[in-house]
Amino acid sequence: MSTVIKGGTVVTAGDTFPADVLIEGEQIVALGQGLSGDKVLDASGAYVIPGGIDVHTHLDMPFGGTVSSDDFFTGQRAAAFGGTTMHIDFSIQPKGASLRETLDIWQAKATGKAVIDYGFHVAITDLSEALLEEMAHCAEYGVTSVKLFMAYKGALQVDDMTLFRAMQQAAKHKLLIMVHAENGDAIDVLIKDALAADQLAPKYHALTRPPELEAEATARAVRLAEVSGAPLYVVHLTNAGALEAVRLARARGGAGHIFAETCTQYFFFTKDDLAREGFEGAKWVCSPPFREKHDQVALWQGVADNSLQAVSTDHCPFWFDGGKDGRTAGKELGKASFAQIPNGCPGIEERLMLLYTHGVRTGKLSLNRWVELCSTNPARLFGCYPQKGAVAPGSDADLVIWDPEAKRTLSAATQHQRTDYTLYEGWEVVGAPRTVLSRGQVLVDNGEWKGEAGAGRFVHRRPFGL
Repeated sequence: MSTVIKGGTVVTAGDTFPADVLIEGEQIVALGQGLSGDKVLDASGAYVIPGGIDVHTHLDMPFGGTVSSDDFFTGQRAAAFGGTTMHIDFSIQPKGASLRETLDIWQAKATGKAVIDYGFHVAITDLSEALLEEMAHCAEYGVTSVKLFMAYKGALQVDDMTLFRAMQQAAKHKLLIMVHAENGDAIDVLIKDALAADQLAPKYHALTRPPELEAEATARAVRLAEVSGAPLYVVHLTNAGALEAVRLARARGGAGHIFAETCTQYFFFTKDDLAREGFEGAKWVCSPPFREKHDQVALWQGVADNSLQAVSTDHCPFWFDGGKDGRTAGKELGKASFAQIPNGCPGIEERLMLLYTHGVRTGKLSLNRWVELCSTNPARLFGCYPQKGAVAPGSDADLVIWDPEAKRTLSAATQHQRTDYTLYEGWEVVGAPRTVLSRGQVLVDNGEWKGEAGAGRFVHRRPFGL
């Protein structure tokens, strides 16, 4: 059965043009004028873009004595309502587990629930000799990106020797190394100092993780990557100092090997949000924390000049008031101390709408750059382009009919993310999905859910640069 999307303007990372899009089965087969199919979707007055790809999510993830509140059904459904048709989630290695065992744990979380296509990164927390050797098999697993944490001392953090050895192995096998870049040792000292001084409110989460410690760790990771020869992707970059380290590395000749993302929320909030009255600031507790207004300016410049190559979400939602009505515990775990607040914020649903409203409509981003940051670059960097991230014959029909004038008010009452708050409560956006398709099947149409649990597939990704 064929479907034709008629009367829209196709927007890709490199071009904008009026065209019908013909879909046969799961793939795009033609672009042109006057195309016909068994089923017609009207895109008049709208853009037709490749579905968003969010390469930084944490669904159903154990953390801080609880688990993130979105599972692979609710989180992916929320993604689809926001125009995202693929994501890559982090599978976190339990101590002593192999990479294959780790991936199997996360695959079990997705099986029967996934509604959009997905991939996995594997996060190494325990690098044994056997695991180091197993990294050679990542490509056959279809998982070609490996994350290491330079923070969360005593839980997830690895030392520099471990990081460097993983980088060396990644360089041999064309794996992309990802780092959470904060100096966890110094942060651990600052947290202990704050607790000893009875500084327990949410705002101290930001004050004990200063931007200089992210900038230092970013520069250190970059230099280690340069020595090892491994490609490096810095996740959730938040501030001007860290951005400077990436920019300098790319200027030194690392433009093909040093990459970085930021996340939607870092454009809009500062550390002052953690100081909101009472415990309200806990909603904004994530790591790295929010910074200053001047860092927001630097991030907008970074995505405009390609110092930053992608915008993702680090979607890791928790209930604000959990532990009741059968819900898992949430942010309330940290009422006695900021150090116990689960780190993470929701955001998988709002990304494209916020960046369109505050980026494209304000002139900070072109339409094409918006698509590039949210879909095409993620597909290229993570080994699934042009299967994903493109509007072209042969590509999967992961498509969004985007209404540039649609108005929505963001609210916890109407969101599809499984949590009881949104950082953007009451914000109006202009520009939103009208229809969302995954491999040719309509998931969302005019606000109505048409997807099916279990329809999403694991995407087997290529090694870096291939």
